[in-house]
Amino acid sequence: MRLLLPRPSARGFGDVFFTATIIWRVMTCQVLNAGEPVEPVSFQHVRVTDVWKEYANLISFGRGQTLALVDDGCTLSIPEWSTPVDGRPKVLVSYDSVDGDDDPKHEGRGYHGTTIGVPSSLNYQGKWGVAYNNQVAVIRGLECCHCKVDDNVTLAAGLRWIIENHEKYHITTVNLAPVDDLAHDKPVPTAIDSQLLELRKLGIWVSAPTGNHGFTTGISWPACQPNCFAIGAVSPGRDEVTQDRHDKVDLLVPASATSSSNAILCGTAMLLREAMLRSEYDWKNDGPTQPEAMMIIFQKTGVSVEDHVTKRRYPRLDAKAAIEYVLANGTKKP
Repeated sequence: MRLLLPRPSARGFGDVFFTATIIWRVMTCQVLNAGEPVEPVSFQHVRVTDVWKEYANLISFGRGQTLALVDDGCTLSIPEWSTPVDGRPKVLVSYDSVDGDDDPKHEGRGYHGTTIGVPSSLNYQGKWGVAYNNQVAVIRGLECCHCKVDDNVTLAAGLRWIIENHEKYHITTVNLAPVDDLAHDKPVPTAIDSQLLELRKLGIWVSAPTGNHGFTTGISWPACQPNCFAIGAVSPGRDEVTQDRHDKVDLLVPASATSSSNAILCGTAMLLREAMLRSEYDWKNDGPTQPEAMMIIFQKTGVSVEDHVTKRRYPRLDAKAAIEYVLANGTKKP
């Protein structure tokens, strides 16, 4: 396991987050200038850029939280990931559950994991992802993001590593990026299922992309699994449903591919979690676990979109509406 930052204190996430927020505000003078969004049209579509502008003095945009990127590896040496931000490494820790070591470099057909964290987490040369102040845990869980169900063993090992280390590295969110490019209309029981259930009970968000083939009868594994949110897409700038969709789809996010849709949502989930903490929002009124409550809030504050092909309606993410809802209904008014 490669640790790139001294171990955090043993305090809970809330205490560490509060201290980090105070330090961040002193260091940045409460974010006077916004960066350039890495996906301008999509970010404007879901009003992420409005969130940056309106809540710059309230939300730290991911500081104190770590996003686990579970994919096919990463080139950690590129400047986007190797350049510290405010003296903090962007990549907090890395792990390879295929080889059982701490080096997640691409091997074989891997290529995708180097870029999957950009929409959620980038903070480099004035370009920002949604939760640009977060840190990432890079986990190589398989050889290639275009996977097979047989990859469930190494993916399960990567998820198990997150379960065992989430407190140490303040992992609150998991981007489970692989797709098997098939149209599953029901779950496929595998070794990841018990890990997904445990992550859900721990309050850790896990979501996956549905796939990019225009299927209307099913979605990719592992997005089709219980306790994993399935994230589809609309076209950036207009609410036209695209890519793979089925009844299992939980939320749509504008992007050209569902891997980017899911990445944008993972960053937004970190912002919503922070808004809950800041406002002391009681999520138990919405769902049995915090991730389920967060998804319910995303769904009910989102925009209803009709798929003209299947005649189904899906909720589309509205980041600002979700955060406004939480801040307005918390017990503490920030």
